[in-house]
Amino acid sequence: MRTTASILHLDLDAFFAAVEQRDKPSLRGKPVIVGGTGGRGVVSTASYEARKYGVGSAMSGREARARCPHAAFLSGRFHAYRATSKEVMRVLRDLSPLVEPLSLDEAFVDLAAAGLPDLDVATVSEVGEQLRERVHEVTGGLTATVGIASSKFLAKVASELDKPDGMTVVPPGTELDLLRPMNVTVIPGVGPATTERLRRAGIHTIAELELVSQEELVRLLGQAHGAGLWHLARAQDHRPVLPERETKSISVEGTYDTDLTDRRLMEGLLTRQAREVGTRMRKNGYSGRTVTIKVRLYDFTTLSRSSTLPSPTDDGGTIGRVARSLLGDLDTTGGVRLLGVGVSGLADWVQEDLFGEEPDDDGADEVVLPEPPRRTWPPGADVVHDEMGAGWVWGSGSGVVTVRFETAETGPGPVRSYKADDPALHRYEPPADD
Repeated sequence: MRTTASILHLDLDAFFAAVEQRDKPSLRGKPVIVGGTGGRGVVSTASYEARKYGVGSAMSGREARARCPHAAFLSGRFHAYRATSKEVMRVLRDLSPLVEPLSLDEAFVDLAAAGLPDLDVATVSEVGEQLRERVHEVTGGLTATVGIASSKFLAKVASELDKPDGMTVVPPGTELDLLRPMNVTVIPGVGPATTERLRRAGIHTIAELELVSQEELVRLLGQAHGAGLWHLARAQDHRPVLPERETKSISVEGTYDTDLTDRRLMEGLLTRQAREVGTRMRKNGYSGRTVTIKVRLYDFTTLSRSSTLPSPTDDGGTIGRVARSLLGDLDTTGGVRLLGVGVSGLADWVQEDLFGEEPDDDGADEVVLPEPPRRTWPPGADVVHDEMGAGWVWGSGSGVVTVRFETAETGPGPVRSYKADDPALHRYEPPADD
């Protein structure tokens, strides 16, 4: 923990949904939900108008529709999100050379490297307000919430206190006063399982956690987790802002519209995913030792199994063989809705011939893999009509596409319907560098 409030955390408010409302004027001020458009879909982001109805990230689309049936459910436009994120990250890097992106919509900034005249609370507060104004300007009206404090932990906590479109600065020396009344769930890594263990021990707030010895927390939660919580409960966080975050794992997963029950089919899917993982690893110059599979059952129970190899590999066949062996330890008779393969323990070298000359895929190529249905006109997708110009898919079905013609600059526009194969209607293709 520093002696100055010199770490800033910026979080774009309801980012995906906000981009959609910016680019679709008719949706401004209305509930917008990105994701959850299919029978198996989950919510990625909900606008604040939708959150009033209890809709949140990772909620199933079915539950989100039950809570907010009048919301606009959109499939998402990642080219637009990436382009907007690039502008925001450029603004942050203009402020300081030390910027650590956490995702498209949030990042840490080291203000100690920003060349400011000083790091007094008044100075960093002014910088934070100017940054929020600049973000609003370059994004075409999006808002961001900022937290500034003496550590990454405190800065992130602070950025949750005045959402949306706010800012909180934690003066040095007041960190514990801020933390003590808070629930332990504000600490990173304290999920439902840890929360329940702490509850059983009579620990609900950070003030109560602070009274527990490190030895007791280690006994309760394990060495790494227990020691980490002991330090964070005392506002002790010395992690630097790292402009290049190390890639810790590479994974591929898929969710299926129909529960999978055929074990041979699941093995084939894992084989295909393992190949994709291997390709991505080689493309990025990585190899890895630990292979993990993720399996979500029909009842949403999520299981994972891992195996660590003696040496790193980037071979999809090797990864696939390990993944299939891990699947063999699981009971999937009730049906599987999601499968995934990942590799962690990354390195920049490969042990050749780890498994000798064993055939690459053990005959898994014979499996016919199901392809997810392709929606030619997903809701929210950008389109262009030869006469009407730019718009977005309002809905589609029975061979008909309904389009609302509007952009961020035009204001709410007219709605027209066309045949799905109308030659004058085209999906917008973003530039290749997007």
